[in-house]
Amino acid sequence: MSFRDVVVVGDVMLDVVVKPDIEIAPTSDTPSRVRLTRGGAAANVAEALARAGHHVKYVGACGDDPAAQLFEVTLRRAGVDVSLERVDEATGVVVAVVDVTGQRAMMTDRGANSKLRLEHVLDILEGPFDHLHVSGYTLLDPLTADVGRGALARANELGCSTSVDVCSVAPLIATTPAVFMEVARGASMLFANEEEAVALSGGVDVDDAIDRLSREFIEVIVTRGEHGARARRDGVDYDVTTLSDEVVDTTGAGDAATGAYLAVRLRQGSVDEALEAAMSAASLVVKGLGSRGQSRL
Repeated sequence: MSFRDVVVVGDVMLDVVVKPDIEIAPTSDTPSRVRLTRGGAAANVAEALARAGHHVKYVGACGDDPAAQLFEVTLRRAGVDVSLERVDEATGVVVAVVDVTGQRAMMTDRGANSKLRLEHVLDILEGPFDHLHVSGYTLLDPLTADVGRGALARANELGCSTSVDVCSVAPLIATTPAVFMEVARGASMLFANEEEAVALSGGVDVDDAIDRLSREFIEVIVTRGEHGARARRDGVDYDVTTLSDEVVDTTGAGDAATGAYLAVRLRQGSVDEALEAAMSAASLVVKGLGSRGQSRL
């Protein structure tokens, strides 16, 4: 089995996950389950890759504070090499409020993430690597879009494979799909959920979206929640059903699916095998509270 050297560029975040036990009392206390954990969509991808045996280096920006320390320690314990650029800004924080169906709304303070410099990323890319994954949050932030673009360009120059994910539909719409497509140009693989894929492509449904996106990316993977996931490569369509029978919180499920899919494909596994691994990983995450599924209710 062949494992790869992978560089992942993404956010450094502290996650505060809140699941109210009852209807929220707007001006008073609401009993809730609250978890404080290492966040970062791309960090979830990096952890999945490392646990699968790949050699992973994570690149991002953070403040000099306890949130950054928690992030780094947790990721290193998962087997990920971490190279964080310390900047004069607080580490990013996201508060996720989860409803009774497991769906969530996220309030995000990107903090130090917007100060990641291209020079720091390119320094890391001077070392040996086989694959580069760039988070959509890096590409969607106007202050770091050129960082993502430059990193992808350098990886392409070196002949390495690349992947990007969309991450979130609201900033995609705000930034505009056209801008995202421009900065993501040249990436080998695209990951998106169904809503993101339709918005990015301008398609009328997931079928149309995959048709359009496959003209721009070699491999397109679209997760569909309770409907499983689909992929297309070389004109061939692949489809898999979900394995989830219990949903507490969907936060991080897509990240786990992305990491598991990449882990299989980077060791030359088939698309079918990768999709099955993706669904298995996602089914574990949604059973717990938080983006890593580590806290059961």
